[in-house]
Amino acid sequence: MCAENIASQRWGPDALDEGNQAVQQAARRAPSGTMAMSERPPTLELTVKSRLRVADHGEVFSPSWLVEDMLDLVKDESERIESRFLEPACGPGNFLVTVLRRKLVTVTKNYGRSDFERRHHALLALMSIYGIELLEDNGDECRRNLLELFADYVDATEGDTWHRAARNVLAVNIVRGNALDMTDFRKQPLVFAEWALPVPGRYQRRDFRYQSLATRASLIPGAPRAHLHESLVPIREYPLQTVHELADG
Repeated sequence: MCAENIASQRWGPDALDEGNQAVQQAARRAPSGTMAMSERPPTLELTVKSRLRVADHGEVFSPSWLVEDMLDLVKDESERIESRFLEPACGPGNFLVTVLRRKLVTVTKNYGRSDFERRHHALLALMSIYGIELLEDNGDECRRNLLELFADYVDATEGDTWHRAARNVLAVNIVRGNALDMTDFRKQPLVFAEWALPVPGRYQRRDFRYQSLATRASLIPGAPRAHLHESLVPIREYPLQTVHELADG
């Protein structure tokens, strides 16, 4: 999903002023506390850090109503624990945090009776979320927002095993780079980890080049099978790891 790109096409550099004016007008028309969400102008939750960033990078963050509407188009997948989501312009994580929140609802529903299963599947849900972000401060904020939501859910505190494991996963999954040329900020090929939970309490990690995954996704019917096989070969495989091993890095 490329929601931030959609948002930047919908709202230009003047959106902040226009949104503020619309909100003020709506607020004047409605008594205090009576303006329902459906009556609020779409720009109410629009976030723009600065005009310069809008002009230079087309940076306009998606409001929650747009996030929810788009995810509802793939509602079942957005709630499935193992489904993988990649946001190629993730910003502070507006989409990814909402996806994680939906997945955690499913974790509670399916594994709420066992703290062991609940925590391990919550981490698996976090492992299924990926982001690429060009601007360093946005990537840092995205990791913090996801980590805060996860830590609250598993009752983890900074420095404990679950917190450190989640932090290390996010360092791998949320990367600083350019989704268009598929390279990181060092101009090296982007690499993503595929995580799985093949046995209780032990995670599997395999690393793939983003370009290979994108090539595989774009293959048309009848493409050479050798090309398909090559795109599926990981560049690195890791031994199964426990949460403690993930936390220790």
